[in-house]
Order: sequence, then structure tokens, then C-alpha cells
Amino acid sequence: MKKISTAFHSGGCNGVDRKAGPQRYMIWSKEIECASMDELRSLQDKRFREMLARVSRTEFFKQSATSGINPSTATLDDLPRLFFTFKKDLRGYYPFGLIACDRTELMEVHSSSGTTGKPTVVGYTRGDMKVWKTAMARAMTAASVTHQDTVQNAYGYGLFTGGLGFHYGCEEIGATVIPVSGGRTDFQLMIAEDLGSTVLCCTPSFALYLASEAEQMDRSLKKTRLRVGMFGAEPWSEDMRALIEMKSGIKAFDMYGLSEIIGPGVAFECAERQGLHINEDMFFPEVLDPESGEPVRDGEMGELTITSIAREAMPLVRYRTGDRVSMSSRPCACGRTLRRMSRVVGRTDDMLIVAGVNFYPSQVESLLLRVAGTNGQYQIRLWTENARDHIEVQTEAETDIYSDADARERLAEQLAASLRDNIAIRMGVKIVEPGSIERPTGKSIRVLDRREKK
Repeated sequence: MKKISTAFHSGGCNGVDRKAGPQRYMIWSKEIECASMDELRSLQDKRFREMLARVSRTEFFKQSATSGINPSTATLDDLPRLFFTFKKDLRGYYPFGLIACDRTELMEVHSSSGTTGKPTVVGYTRGDMKVWKTAMARAMTAASVTHQDTVQNAYGYGLFTGGLGFHYGCEEIGATVIPVSGGRTDFQLMIAEDLGSTVLCCTPSFALYLASEAEQMDRSLKKTRLRVGMFGAEPWSEDMRALIEMKSGIKAFDMYGLSEIIGPGVAFECAERQGLHINEDMFFPEVLDPESGEPVRDGEMGELTITSIAREAMPLVRYRTGDRVSMSSRPCACGRTLRRMSRVVGRTDDMLIVAGVNFYPSQVESLLLRVAGTNGQYQIRLWTENARDHIEVQTEAETDIYSDADARERLAEQLAASLRDNIAIRMGVKIVEPGSIERPTGKSIRVLDRREKK
């Protein structure tokens, strides 16, 4: 069996002439992304053993059951014998209880906002930075981004990993990066028009907002040089993708990541856009039944659980992400052998239960976007009144619809019928003025649940 390199380095698009310009299938590190199953598993086992040796030094690991696994002889077959890690553990061992290296080895520290208590702290060594840059280089290359592109990075910078993750990816592949960060719609449009941006990186909701605002100003993203969008940090539907592409003329790619594992770059779409390839030589995935913790079959929906086998500073063991996905091991036409996960359909903790009916906000989004007349912005509001739970969906109408009272009423009735027929629950629908739903610079707030706790 051929051995593949375990190092992370700036290797360029193996097998591709980068100077020839964008091609249909571009691959950054072909040796790993297209490795055989046996070659990849050998590398994964090696990194798994190295990870166990590191993580065994952490305070958290010493307090957890390890079933007598010997780090020097372990393989991924031993993984189910190990404990799960949850976000509460990161908060419980705040700030550095999960760090597996000496504090002096840390190059960067990131964290969550901490709006619901103590933040989750994530550290990076020099080796981790190489892993992150390589993961992002693979993702951006798969979306046809090259050193010839000018990337408008509208993700937030700072402790949030989104902005810097894409920034490092641009540096790795040699693209020009404009670190514009989030917000400031007028300024974003001016940058795209005047500086000739060819790639837009931001949340999908902000991309849609930017395209809609441009239309309101009698401008259009279609008149810019933007050709590719790399969108993530929040769940979004295929219907949202179609609307973004229709309004902007940009080819939209889905990106997946989470700060606890590394940031953006955990999984990415290739040109086929039939699922997101997981960088599984770095982040080993399992899809589990959220109740039993047992693995589900290929193609079945479950909770994504990740073991970060290539991390040094904070390698997590069987981290329960809360994200609901399915996994596919089928070959991809792009030539990559890395397994693919579906787009995130929701989180195990954001499922809504109203009148005994279970559903996800993404289901509401898809139904709203299939009815002409809305601009894609919405919010689901829940409250308790007279001991009963109530639900209302507020969605912004296109300007011409909102200005016509009869058209607004017809649209509300049509949307209410669609939601009732497809989700089997009656929801109030309120058509609101374009621009009236708050646009945060980060993730959109899709649900406001103010129900009384029972």
C-alpha cells in the first residue's frame, strides 16, 4: 500500500495548471483528497494515535472514561469505546482545561460570543494553523478560486473564526483578499464595483440581503465581476441558493465549519455541489442517532459527531456538534474520495415543537422561498397566550407586493396554506415591509421563542 504524506504544506493544485485559469474540477492536495480508502484509513489511524497521545494529557481526558485504550496501538475501530464531548464540557473546563499543549505553544486563541454564559475558548498552535490553512485552501480551490481571484471577505473578523479562516485560505492559495468584514451594505457594493471583486465570502442571508439592497438602489451584483460565493455559518436551503444565484448571478457554494473543531473548512462543496466533502484526514466524522448515540446507516439523517485527529492545541474526541446531516460514501464525479455530508438541515436543539408537531426552521424557509413575492427574509415568532402556544411567521415582501394591500393579503393566504399543508400546523403569516426584519452582521436570528417554560 502506498504511503501518503502526513505533512501540511503549500502544495498547490496537484495535477492542475493553476495558470490556466479556473477549470471544472480543481483539487488542492490530490494525494489526500483522492486517496484510496486503504491509504486514507492508514493515515487516519496514525493521526488518531498521535491525537490520543496528546489529548491524554488534558485535564478533561483524565476525568473521562477511556475503556483502557492504549494510545500507541489504537485504531479508529476503538473510537466507539471513547467518551463523547459536548459544548457544555468546553464551558465547564473554561478556559484552558481542554488544551493539550503548553500555553506558550499557542499562536492564536478564538472564542464564541459567550452570550449565554461563559464563552468556548479554542486555541491554535503553529501546526494547527497549517491544518486550517490547508483545509481552507482545499475548500476554496474546490469552488474554483485561484491566485487570480480577488476575494471580498465579508465575514466578521476578531474572535469569530469566520473572517480569519477565509483570510488564511486566500493567503494559502495566493488570492488577493479584501478584508472588508461584515455590514455596511453601501460600502460592500462600492467595494465590489470599484475593486473588481470576483469572489464573495459571507453568510447566505447577508448575500441575499446584499443582492436585494442592490436592486433597491437600481444597482445589481450581476453588473459586478463577482462569479463565486462561498457561504456558510448558518443553515440554508437549496431554495435559498437558487434565490441568491438568481438575484446576484453568483455561483453559490456551501461551506461548513465550527469553531470548536477549527472554524470554516471542515467540509466544502466541489463543482458538483452534491454534498460537502469532509476533510476527514483532519476531522473524522460519525453520524449518530442523537438519542442512542449509535451510528446510522449511509444516507440516513443523524447528528454529526467529529473527532479532530489532526489538531494539536485542542483535539476534541467525538464532539457532538448538534448538526443534523446524512453521510454518503458514494464516489463523486470530481474524483475526490473524501466522504460527503448533506447540507445541515437543522440542529438537534433548534427543532421546534408546537401543538405536538416537530419541524425545523429550514423547512419554513424552503416553503417561503417557493412562493413568489417574498424577498427571502423571515423570522419565526413564538409566544404563550392564555396557556396556549402561538406561532407567527413574519416575512418581507418584494417592494411591489408590499405596496399593494390586496397583493399582501393574497400572499399571506398562499403562504399560510403552504405551511399548513406541508408542516401540518396552522401558522399565522404576517407580511412586513422590506428591510424591517433586523439584519445582524453575523448569523441571522430566524427564531424568536418567547414561550413560557413548562
